[in-house]
Amino acid sequence: MSLGSSAWRALGPLFALALVWGLFAVLSGSDFTSWDNQRLMLLQTAVVGTAAVGATFIIAAGGIDLSVGSTIALGTMVVALLLDAGAGPVMAALGGVATGVCVGAVIGSAVAGRSDVLATVALAGVLFAALRSGIGVGAALGAAVVVLVAGVLVGGRLAPRVVLSPFIVTLGAWGALRGLAKGIGDNQPIYPPSSGLEALMSSANSVLGLPGGVWILLAVAGLGAVVLARTPFGREVLAVGSNARTARLCGVHVPRTLVLVYAGGIGCAGIAAVLQYAFVGMGDPTTAVGYELAVIAAVVIGGASLSGGEGSIRGTLVGALIMTVVANGCVKVGLSNWVQEIVTGAIIVAAVALDRVRAGRATP
Repeated sequence: MSLGSSAWRALGPLFALALVWGLFAVLSGSDFTSWDNQRLMLLQTAVVGTAAVGATFIIAAGGIDLSVGSTIALGTMVVALLLDAGAGPVMAALGGVATGVCVGAVIGSAVAGRSDVLATVALAGVLFAALRSGIGVGAALGAAVVVLVAGVLVGGRLAPRVVLSPFIVTLGAWGALRGLAKGIGDNQPIYPPSSGLEALMSSANSVLGLPGGVWILLAVAGLGAVVLARTPFGREVLAVGSNARTARLCGVHVPRTLVLVYAGGIGCAGIAAVLQYAFVGMGDPTTAVGYELAVIAAVVIGGASLSGGEGSIRGTLVGALIMTVVANGCVKVGLSNWVQEIVTGAIIVAAVALDRVRAGRATP
């Protein structure tokens, strides 16, 4: 990559952010440029931005995640369920984060071909579904035994390793996790008593002028930037994304790397779920619809390649800010919701097209 293209990849997103911000500043004036609105936009960026930090690792490793929105919805339900059961805010928040990590570990196992892990998850899923449907403990255990035996055959040496496409796996997870979120609350939101978590996304509880959720975003982004750019694991992630076969020949344990990437990446969606709960104040199985597209757009706008091998946490944050500025600016200008959706869709298409153009220029 030439020096000029490297500079453009680093500065291009900042230029785009300044351009979009300036456009809406001219169109809507002080209503858009006020400090209260700037703080609101930072707050609105916290959820998508935190999830996008994790997605940067996934995309840099050559993967994709279409389950972000559903994971966030499931996480809010878990947080609300724990609070409603009497758990403290810290334990409930840890439950939300753990939800994301577990989902990521399962998806990563499927992508890496770890069918033994998938068999265990299938066992747990059958037990949960059977007990929730009221067929009884005996029948539930019987169904679980059948799944366990099949899982041993599939996950053991009697069957070859099956590596699944990240697109297919996360597309399936997108529907399954949303259904699980609805099943936890019987298709209804969960309204637990106030716990103090709501203060994370409240402008009234700020540190140095910024709400706690924004500081959490900055902390996650800072840690992610260090891991991706300055650690052996970060180099392994980029190597796998560039060429998994070559990375394997160089000694990288590709399946383990993929499982860790998805566990940590979707774990960030678990953190985003805690922030989303704090923002809406309830567990909502219908929340975060469409967030996966905003997250992917933020990562690609920030300079990552959908082909893998490249990614920038700083660029991802700028990309997330661009998505927020566009959404907020459309509201301030008075555009209808359907117009905002068209604009967002156009940005996503443009971001993917830009990625294709960059990839074409990088090809000798």
